[in-house]
Amino acid sequence: GSRLEPEERSMEPPAMPEEEEEEEEGAVPLSMAPGPVGCQLFGYVGIEAVLDQMKIKTMKTGFEFNIMVVGQSGLGKSTMVNTLFKSKVSRKSSQPGQEERIPKTVQLQSITHVIEEKGVKMKLTVTDTPGFGDQINNENCWDPIIKYINEQYERYLREEILITRKRKIPDTRVHGCVYFVPPTGHWLRPLDLEFMRRLSKIVNVVPVIAKADTLTLEERAEFKQRIQEDLKTHAISVYPQEDFDQDPEDRALNDKIREKIPFAVVGADQEHQVNGKRVLGRKTKWGIIEVENPAHCEFPLLRDLLIRSHLQDLKDITHNVHYESYRVRRLNESNRPG
Repeated sequence: GSRLEPEERSMEPPAMPEEEEEEEEGAVPLSMAPGPVGCQLFGYVGIEAVLDQMKIKTMKTGFEFNIMVVGQSGLGKSTMVNTLFKSKVSRKSSQPGQEERIPKTVQLQSITHVIEEKGVKMKLTVTDTPGFGDQINNENCWDPIIKYINEQYERYLREEILITRKRKIPDTRVHGCVYFVPPTGHWLRPLDLEFMRRLSKIVNVVPVIAKADTLTLEERAEFKQRIQEDLKTHAISVYPQEDFDQDPEDRALNDKIREKIPFAVVGADQEHQVNGKRVLGRKTKWGIIEVENPAHCEFPLLRDLLIRSHLQDLKDITHNVHYESYRVRRLNESNRPG
């Protein structure tokens, strides 16, 4: 007769035949299968033309670069900016023959120029900070500067969160702040340390030793070493920051730059005749200090950092790090209940 009890079934999967258990000879495991990297082309496709497209588009639209200079009066900030861009781009002082009055509080002045070189247009905005560090009591003199930098982030954020926004949002954010250290030859002042400690958290700070021709080469080297020790002791991270190095090549390049920071610079916007050549420099009774001569000062290193090698990196870190931190903080504040 038939059995009415349910038949017991094993829950284990059926054993595979021995022939199927063995992998086929020459088969490639899934984990070892080649990915899309290193795909070999059979002929010319034209992918490299993307670079030409980007170049053409950039030349048509141009790009923006915003720089801020901070330091006491008389350190050559305006002259340095004019030397960097080889044109009169800094703020205009008062009328000739009149003394420029020192403002009672820090006032920010921005001037925008369009500079064109070999068909490439750059909208350059230079923000000066007259009155910084010039008072007897300099307590909280960095507050107007911090407020200005955050206002530019806020302006960009308001444009970005609009439902219908512009194809290209005007960028007034400060991409780099050049801080001029007085050539005292001693240690950094508490004002210098406090400014860089606060500002390095929200903007790319590049410290320079102003009017370095007032120091001997030995004094300059000692002063630079003391500044580096001060920055390390107070955990102040100036540009280029070690945390943001992308790959070993970037780290190797930036390590060389970090060894030279702060740059000992001399600014001059007048040309002089030296060995039959016209050079930018400062004329003294001992000779001419050539601004673009690495043996005389480190201005070429500053120019290469700000313009020729790291300009786009300054903009990328401003957008991806400093502005992103501000954006997250503001959106968290707006989402809090009450």
